[in-house]
Amino acid sequence: MISDFRTEHGISHRVSCRALGVSESWFYKHRTRQPTRRELRRQHLLEAVKGELDTSGGTYGSPKIWIRLMRQGWRVSVNTIAKIMAELGPVARKVRRRRGLTRPGKRPAAPDFVRRDFTAEAPDKVWCGDMTEIETGAGKLYLATVIDLFSRRLLGYAMGAPHDAELVVAALHMAAATRGGDVRGVLFHTDRGSEYGSRRFRRACRRLGVFQSMGRVGSCVDNAVSEAFNSVLKVEYVHRHAFAARTEARIRIASWITDFYNSRRLHSVCGFKSPIDYEHGYWASLGEGLAA
Repeated sequence: MISDFRTEHGISHRVSCRALGVSESWFYKHRTRQPTRRELRRQHLLEAVKGELDTSGGTYGSPKIWIRLMRQGWRVSVNTIAKIMAELGPVARKVRRRRGLTRPGKRPAAPDFVRRDFTAEAPDKVWCGDMTEIETGAGKLYLATVIDLFSRRLLGYAMGAPHDAELVVAALHMAAATRGGDVRGVLFHTDRGSEYGSRRFRRACRRLGVFQSMGRVGSCVDNAVSEAFNSVLKVEYVHRHAFAARTEARIRIASWITDFYNSRRLHSVCGFKSPIDYEHGYWASLGEGLAA
């Protein structure tokens, strides 16, 4: 039987060689040869690209992966990375339409001091915040966020089943704790949701020395950075996972924020650094300037 198998496959190889116009000796030599240095490099590069895709949860495109690999010492073009990614066939990001949660409050709104200028020259000058909902097997979970416009770092967040002022107050307090407690003078920009106009939230801002700013009703571009974070969270993480319970969603989303978004995710406005690395670079440069 073994000899029949060898004979059969030998005939198959001879037929294939004739069809391709190559000799049998070339075929066997090619099959047993060692990979070249170029082929080995290509294989290592492919593994590196796959590693970066896995690290980002399949969300990075070729430019960000190229930047990551260049920082690791690779010398390769972004077009090569794009070709490898096309060969790997990464999963496309699914974009779902977001339903707005803003319910205008009855109290007077704060003025819009930001006016769509989502830049800040240093940390803790301007923050922004919003709320978004996340579907779980046990019902909806609401997430309130506080983001520093300088670095896009998520300073504070709170999650819970009720869609109320307690959530946004908790996120604000976490942001203040992240910055050491003294955040007097920070401008906090939000939409005109009833939670942000509530007596409880306004009192929390006064106690911390935080000034409020609000965009117009129904205008997502007036709070574009917060809206962008909600989109990134949904597209890059939430829509790729199923959460059986609110507790599971809380733990996994908090881990994504801490372990990936703040510490490793590259942001174009941060010179393709993570928010925390960008802040570290800022403080280091400030220290060097003072030393000089």
